[in-house]
Amino acid sequence: MAAQSCQSEIEQVIQYSSSSPVTISTNNNDINYDQQSLPTTTMIILVDRLLNSLRSIVTKFHAGYFRISLSLGGQALLWKKFMGPRTTNATHSVVLMINSTSTFLVLWSFALFTLIFLSLIYLLKCLFNFKMVKAEFLHHVGVNYLFVPWISWLLLLQTAPFLAPTTPTYLILWWIFSVPVVLLDVKIYGQWFTKGKRYLSMAANPTSQLSVIGNLVGAQAAARMGWRESAVGLFSLGMVHYLVLFVTLYQRLAGGDRLPAMLRPVFFLFFAAPSMASLAWESIVGDFDMVSKMLFFLSLFLFLSLICRPMLFKRSMRRFNIAWWAYSFPMTVLALASFEYAEEVKGGIAHVLMLLLFGLSVLVSLTLVALTVINTKMLLPDNDPITTTLFHSTRNNLLPLVSTTTTSPH
Repeated sequence: MAAQSCQSEIEQVIQYSSSSPVTISTNNNDINYDQQSLPTTTMIILVDRLLNSLRSIVTKFHAGYFRISLSLGGQALLWKKFMGPRTTNATHSVVLMINSTSTFLVLWSFALFTLIFLSLIYLLKCLFNFKMVKAEFLHHVGVNYLFVPWISWLLLLQTAPFLAPTTPTYLILWWIFSVPVVLLDVKIYGQWFTKGKRYLSMAANPTSQLSVIGNLVGAQAAARMGWRESAVGLFSLGMVHYLVLFVTLYQRLAGGDRLPAMLRPVFFLFFAAPSMASLAWESIVGDFDMVSKMLFFLSLFLFLSLICRPMLFKRSMRRFNIAWWAYSFPMTVLALASFEYAEEVKGGIAHVLMLLLFGLSVLVSLTLVALTVINTKMLLPDNDPITTTLFHSTRNNLLPLVSTTTTSPH
């Protein structure tokens, strides 16, 4: 596969003789060393192997791995909400039992470290394997995950324990993280209007909703620092395209059938977008009003519709893969929306629903962290559908356009 093609084979031929030197063959180039230089030779071999391993990681890595940082950033926002001053007595008693302040600081630090680590790996990919980055930008699924690093940074910016929204540093960072989202919007939405094979009806798939979520998270961050007009602008941009995208995906014209079975957990993004929209609108108007409630009920309905169809995810759950992290962030933003709803209506049923979704969100995230630690060898599989497509596209000098051969949705 991709890793096997990019890795160089290291052949070591060490001939022990009292009169002959040591011969080591690396990439068909013979190098002779005296026996006294064996430590240096060993170090060269280890460095070469390390570089080959790093090359393999960089080749297999793609923006979809930022699902992890996205989920952790969402959890940090959830815990910060639970620490807020508006928490009711029923919620406050639960928060006290689990020591939310310490948990939040540990979680935020872990999310920041994870995001920095993933960003460094992707930066290496941009430097040393830019052809695959370009192929990812042209891939109908991969391009949507290019929003995720910036969404993750915006979530961590909102939850930073040492940075107030009114500070100049917050403003500068908001610009740094929001501008790439808008630029990607211009590129992707422009393609939907103008390019034949990239019309929305041909390119739409559930991951396309990440572009909408990027605008909504940017709007929420802008509203927190008092930039209401910018927040409304990003919110309107996201919601208009969400309505068009939702109708397109609901009609099942083409996009859903092009999605590999391994990536079906991304169907949870169907209720992540309206959940995030309800939170963004609440940040803009300062109240969880009727619009926010409508969006919350829509997300709750879509969530129930998906969990009632477990067979849809059967094939994707046979073996652990990084796509499982797509379950976490939608559950987190739904729990956040339920929190705001419970704070608004102050009813018993609403608070029970909020606590159930909060517990389920935390359980899903903890389970995914544990599975990721246990299955570290499976994090970079050879059969990753995105990596495989990108690698063959760069080898054949082909653009990974949307496939024209799909099965009928009916």
